[in-house]
Amino acid sequence: MSEPAEFVTIKLNGEEIQAPAGEMLIKVAEDNGTYIPRFCWHPRMKPVGLCRMCLVEVETPRGTALVPSCVQPVADGMAVETGSPVALKAQEGVLEFLLVNHPLDCPICDRGGECPLQDQVMSYGPGESRFVEEKRHYEKPVPISDLVLLDRERCILCARCTRFSDEIAGDPLIEFQNRGNGTEIFTFPDEPFASYFSGNTVQICPVGALTAAPYRFRARPWDLLTIESTSPFHTEGSRITVHASQNQVLRFLGVDNGLTNQGWLSDKERFGFEFIGSPDRLKMPMIREDGEFREASWGEAIGLVAARLKEIVERSGPDAVGAIGGAQGTNEDAYALSKFMRVAVGTNNLDAQLDDGLNPDFLVGVGSRARIQDLESAKTILVWSADLKEENPILYLRVRRAARELDATLIVVHPARTGLDDLADHKFGYRPGDGADLLADLAAGTQDYAPALDALQDGPVVVILGRTGLSEDGGLAEAVASFARDLPAASIMPIVRRANTFGALDMGVAPSLLPGRIPARGASGAIIELWGKVPATRGLDTAGMLAGLVGGELEALIMVGADPVRDVPSGSKAADALRAADFSVAIDLFMTDSAAMADVVLPAEGFTEKEGTVTNLEGRVQKVNRIVPGPGQARPDWSVLDGIAESMGSPIGLPSSEAIAKEISTVATAYEGVSWDLLEGEAREGAVVPIGDVRQPLEYIAVNAEQPARTKGLALHLARTLYDDGSAIRHSLSLAKLAPGMTAGLSPDQAVDLGVEAGDLVTVSIGSVTFACPVRIDRALADKTVAIPFNQPGIETLDAAASVLVKAGGSS
Repeated sequence: MSEPAEFVTIKLNGEEIQAPAGEMLIKVAEDNGTYIPRFCWHPRMKPVGLCRMCLVEVETPRGTALVPSCVQPVADGMAVETGSPVALKAQEGVLEFLLVNHPLDCPICDRGGECPLQDQVMSYGPGESRFVEEKRHYEKPVPISDLVLLDRERCILCARCTRFSDEIAGDPLIEFQNRGNGTEIFTFPDEPFASYFSGNTVQICPVGALTAAPYRFRARPWDLLTIESTSPFHTEGSRITVHASQNQVLRFLGVDNGLTNQGWLSDKERFGFEFIGSPDRLKMPMIREDGEFREASWGEAIGLVAARLKEIVERSGPDAVGAIGGAQGTNEDAYALSKFMRVAVGTNNLDAQLDDGLNPDFLVGVGSRARIQDLESAKTILVWSADLKEENPILYLRVRRAARELDATLIVVHPARTGLDDLADHKFGYRPGDGADLLADLAAGTQDYAPALDALQDGPVVVILGRTGLSEDGGLAEAVASFARDLPAASIMPIVRRANTFGALDMGVAPSLLPGRIPARGASGAIIELWGKVPATRGLDTAGMLAGLVGGELEALIMVGADPVRDVPSGSKAADALRAADFSVAIDLFMTDSAAMADVVLPAEGFTEKEGTVTNLEGRVQKVNRIVPGPGQARPDWSVLDGIAESMGSPIGLPSSEAIAKEISTVATAYEGVSWDLLEGEAREGAVVPIGDVRQPLEYIAVNAEQPARTKGLALHLARTLYDDGSAIRHSLSLAKLAPGMTAGLSPDQAVDLGVEAGDLVTVSIGSVTFACPVRIDRALADKTVAIPFNQPGIETLDAAASVLVKAGGSS
């Protein structure tokens, strides 16, 4: 842990105050209620003192001096005047010079009305300029990426964008060019600003020089309704504000929650709002008749679903029905699904993970759980998981900060190149299927692994673990957790995908769990009082349900915000299962590939259209809020499920989302005391329901179990990318075009063996699927390995087989 801060006494505008020694004067003043104008300073980046707007008077042994407060550390006995005539005159002069070439185009600038330059000219400016010369002119706007536009005439060279890209994101793709009066911000030739975090530069730009293409000319800030919420992407639970006008969501902005995203968002989180207003949203219930869908009323659709489910349960038993999904909605939605399946149907066949996660008992029951903030004090960080930059980009930023700014030793283990490789002190690659051997070598400290093992003995240690790829067995992550258990002061952070997976598991959307992290076999107390008898046998997970549909043991499937045909690693098997189902129903926002195969499709409300809570990867519960109505006759998931249960004659009694939240706090002891009032009041940064807390009865001890047999031939590394062909991205026009497309990643030696170079076409066969795609060379990839991105546009669903065949040549 860091040492307690030493405090000094300074005099600020005649008043003595206490401040941490070495803290920058601009922050000390703000913390004590005195605002000093600024452009270049940002609390999450290193100070540079470029804009000179923050000049203040400081007493020195040689008299008073004007100093930039953003680069002036406080010292004991310092006397500062922030509003003296000299300081104000200096600030006025800075603004006058900044306006020499800045265009007076506020009426058409997207920043107008929320522009720091506007505000400070009004508060500290000269009122009028003495300059009458022609202003500088540039071509405008220049698209420096698919998402960001640059207006060089407005730029005041504060370097916020360049510093963020280099210091925070690690993508130094935008920089100062030329010198003197010709200095400008621009990208490098033939290198667009293709960063996963480019939208942050738009939010922190103080003058509208950088604007977002999806928001350009859409609205004025005074026309917008604004509400705080939690991002619907990624399990970190980034805090955001949602901005809407005329019942349309127009943008997301990051909120500086120091415990999670620190104000930053990935571009997927920032620009992924477009799916909410997509014209392709489902608006009416749809029933399949004679192979075609027709619109139906809610009464007819719910009556049909209830009748078919009841018929199947009475004929074949409750275990002939299964449900997948629940991780894309709120905790309240997930609780409704859990209660519906246990009470109305009578089965534990439900799963929030689509065969791409980890053992749910491990995820909710493993002890020594890390929080995101633990990365700030970690001395060593081991990342043995998916590429964080692709799947958990906010966690990537936090790990990057720990390694770059806080001197943590970073160890990365992954079969391919990751976004953290350039910062890693130790990087170990392996062929998929050989991870257990590498873990044994690391634990023994043999050969090249000795320095890394020595670093892992220096705690606190944070271990981030998960499946590195979809073709890898989830048991390896548990083996890594077992190894980490013996490290000094080690804490474990398992990661999975889908924003509210941890919330869904806490609500019992798993074959072995009930709400509150209670084993399905151990129901007692409040849950029995409210639910009555619940099934005690372990149900089927997603893979088991799909196999059961093909084999005939399962007859009906309910999909809640789930598209198994595109999202299950073996999507072709999911398609076979849906074709074999006697009856299937989809509750979703869009007519997905899976919904198109269902018998009934019910329109659901999505993010920003309903209220509730979500739980992030560390157990932090946060509020999501409603700001626009859903399209057509869409309903929230919980309302749909409550209606079906009522029609089946087995009511589950869920009248409202807030009533469900209160029931959760009663049934799930881990959530006791977590109310909407708390989350909207004193716990605005979220209330943590600690995993491993004494209030949860499940304790899971990870063991190093035997791993599957080693793959012969070429091993497949099947991994997700930030942008893919998922339904949200597919219906967000600004992001859909950013999916990288299908490629075959080969090591240099493997490419030589095949006689191909980067860009050459090869034919790839994975299971029953064969396709042609260009070669991509990955120098970090283990030999005898092929890296394939998952769920890309234009490619049919794949099979997550352990092996793959590749041959030179192909047709596009």
